[in-house]
Amino acid sequence: MRDLHNNIDVKRGLSPKAAVTDNTAYVSQIVDTLGYDSCEFVILLGANTDSDATFAVLFEDGNEANLSDHAAVDDDYLLGTEALAGFTAADDDNKVKKIGYVGLKRYCRVTITPSGNDSGNHFVAGLWILGHPHSAPTANPPA
Repeated sequence: MRDLHNNIDVKRGLSPKAAVTDNTAYVSQIVDTLGYDSCEFVILLGANTDSDATFAVLFEDGNEANLSDHAAVDDDYLLGTEALAGFTAADDDNKVKKIGYVGLKRYCRVTITPSGNDSGNHFVAGLWILGHPHSAPTANPPA
C-alpha cells in the first residue's frame, strides 16, 4: 500500500531557530514513541552564513517522560549516524538531514550543538516522524 499519510504521526521537534553568535545547544522536544515502532528526526537547515561553524548531533533516549534517565543512544540503535546528521555552515545551506531510532526506550530527544559559531546566522528547525503505528489511521491534523 502506498499510504504514508495515514501511517505516520508528525511532532514538533525544534521550532525554527536563528542561531546567535555563540555555541548554545539546541535541544529538541522530547518525543514519546508509545504506539509506534519507528522514529525519525528530521533536521531542516536554512542559509548559514558563518563559514567555520560546525553542528554536532547527539541522540538520547530513556524511559522517563522528562528524560531524567537520559543516555546517549548506542550506534546499534541508530539508523544513519550522528556524524551524518551533523552539518557545517560551509557546505550545508538549505539541506535536510535525518537520523532514525530503532531502540527500545520510550522517549527520545536530539541535541544540536554548534562550535566555532562566532558570526553569521544559522537557521535550523526539526521535526519528529513516528511510523508503523499500532493503530491506523493516525490523527489528522496530528495531535
